[in-house]
Amino acid sequence: MMNDMLSLVISLMAGVLIGVLFFYGLWWTVQKVVTSERPALWTVGSMGLRMIATLAGFHFVAQGSWERLLACFLGFFLARLIVTHVTRRTDKRVYAEQEISHEPQPR
Repeated sequence: MMNDMLSLVISLMAGVLIGVLFFYGLWWTVQKVVTSERPALWTVGSMGLRMIATLAGFHFVAQGSWERLLACFLGFFLARLIVTHVTRRTDKRVYAEQEISHEPQPR
């Protein structure tokens, strides 16, 4: 029983790690695409790498157990919430700094 619970907690944490890598990678890609000369290459390449890594991670964590897969997916979803929250704060701060730097200077 304790082994099963530990297995699910580890699967949840692995899901969070997989999700952070996936969603932070998505955020990073969007930042690169804006300034890239080859945005389609960045988009498709990043999507492919993130999907392969995510599916391989789910497969490795689940090891044939639907309970582990479900815990991993829950962690993945929690990571989405975390990364979205962190990147919104970062983006708001960056936009605020950009607005401040574009204000006319007093004479």
